[in-house]
Amino acid sequence: MTLDDLRVKIDSIDDTLLKLYNERMELVHQVGEVKNTTGAPIYRPEREQAILNRLKSQNDGKLTDSAIDALFLEMFAVARNLELPEGVAYLGPEASFTHQAAESKFGAMSAYLPMASIQGIFREVDKGTVKFGVIPIENSSNGIVSDTINCLDQYNLKIIAEVMIDVHFAFATLSEDYKKITKVYSKDIAFGQCRNFLQDLGMDDAELVPVESTAKAAKLAAKDASAAALCPSIAAKLYNLPIRFNNVEDNTSNKTRFFVISNFENAPSGEDKTSLLVRLPDKPGSLVEFLNDFEDAHINLTKIKSHIVEGQSIFFIEFNGHQNDEKIQQILTVHQESIKVLGSYVKETDDV
Repeated sequence: MTLDDLRVKIDSIDDTLLKLYNERMELVHQVGEVKNTTGAPIYRPEREQAILNRLKSQNDGKLTDSAIDALFLEMFAVARNLELPEGVAYLGPEASFTHQAAESKFGAMSAYLPMASIQGIFREVDKGTVKFGVIPIENSSNGIVSDTINCLDQYNLKIIAEVMIDVHFAFATLSEDYKKITKVYSKDIAFGQCRNFLQDLGMDDAELVPVESTAKAAKLAAKDASAAALCPSIAAKLYNLPIRFNNVEDNTSNKTRFFVISNFENAPSGEDKTSLLVRLPDKPGSLVEFLNDFEDAHINLTKIKSHIVEGQSIFFIEFNGHQNDEKIQQILTVHQESIKVLGSYVKETDDV
């Protein structure tokens, strides 16, 4: 078969795909009309995950699982935005790690609103300015994000999905002579995650300047030949800042986990995770008693983290299962005065 023959076949397949995409969008539109009459949310993470799992299980071609995710998640995003354009707030600016996490869930077509703070994201979702918010919850090197826990406690929004992304930093600068670099911009926690590299490069005398985000670090360094940035490679490219070194983080398996928040709850998917905030009575044995109830019900707690909110100790707890599961409902009823259910959502990972 000649090259022209192959191209003709590809063109024919593309024509068929276009017809099938439009046919699917028409059916999605009909589903949307039904949902509008019932008030059900357009975005159903558990339904999307079920579709992806089904497609991967029957895939016998050249597409990898990640390629299937990329293709179909973008199609899901297109369908949602055709039906009901809904904004997504994230911790900005553009090209931040949170922005990357948001696009991995909502695709390139969604309307994105960069925010300067985690609380700002919660506030705008709570007000209804946007339907969704994407916020970091924990990093494999730095642990739980305190601002996120505080806002989960303050606002009555729900976690509807989780996203895990690999975190890689680039060292980017206009300067070709590293001895002339007098300052390095980045988010405060990034300096700790790239400590070894900075020492090896001889940056001991350079001022480490913390800024609101790693993307902003790239923007600032792009204006100053005596500065550098620890930032995502995508941010360096956005601001035309030359990348001198890639993957400069100390921990090559560095990951950050994000939550998607909104104002609705997910139906069970069969493979869920649930997050709680727990305030226990100030008496001896209260934590042991609480944990024993989960053990007796054979519920595996995957995370228990203590946190201080307004001088009071609370626990961020996660387990496998949905809040509507019968055995979980029994525990939630017994401890209803102590528990705030943050949400049940499709489990994407066991831990960072």
